[in-house]
Amino acid sequence: MDFTREIYRQLLVSLQTAGYNFITYNAYCKGNRPERFVILRHDVDLLPYHSLTTAQIEHELGISAVYYFRAVPESWDETVIKGIASLGHEVGYHYESLTTCKGNTTAAYEDFKKNLEALRRIVDVQTICMHGSPRSPYDSKDIWKTYSYRDLGIIGEPYFDTDFSNVFYLTDTGRCWDGYKKSVRDKIPTYQDEWTAKGWVFHNTTDIIHAIPKGTLPSRLMITTHPQRWNDDLGSWLREYIMQNIKNVVKMLLIKRNS
Repeated sequence: MDFTREIYRQLLVSLQTAGYNFITYNAYCKGNRPERFVILRHDVDLLPYHSLTTAQIEHELGISAVYYFRAVPESWDETVIKGIASLGHEVGYHYESLTTCKGNTTAAYEDFKKNLEALRRIVDVQTICMHGSPRSPYDSKDIWKTYSYRDLGIIGEPYFDTDFSNVFYLTDTGRCWDGYKKSVRDKIPTYQDEWTAKGWVFHNTTDIIHAIPKGTLPSRLMITTHPQRWNDDLGSWLREYIMQNIKNVVKMLLIKRNS
């Protein structure tokens, strides 16, 4: 079975064994870029205590990651946020303000500032990351066509500040690692065809693990996970599996409608 915590641990250990360095996104934005590195990013969309579990696994392995929290009750849990930060991980804001404010850019910016300030009262926040909100017609990254997050002391946003010509992007969106065709916004269109042509396509986690010792995985990576997907309990695993397959159908319909 894929998307268990044991498989997740195996992935991390395989990367460590192959000499990959794990860096936070904050560190990347400040120029800390070893020859072989992984930016381990987590989008905390739901079930925040799952994120605390993955954070503990990483801490046991001496790995630091970045966790992005939404400003909604199903993600925002101060105990979890503080717990993850106490383990040495970076915490950032997973914003969706343009969706929340129904496309009103001015209101979205004020909403963004309010939520950022609230999160900064709990932990230090220097990076942010857009939440895709696939059912929304609004892309929250569009706030930055009018405003600048740097004016608020933010040093990085992965979709703007990552050099994807030199960093390969892997995300478990769609509950697989090649789900970009089912994704509305969590993808890097500029480079996706190029990566596919090079054979950098992996469907399940075992595919990635097998590629690591063969040297067929690029040396610089951003890996994004959604910790609510990763379960050892069979009931929770099945529930996530069924729900994600339903979501994938909906997302494919949205993509066809908008194409």
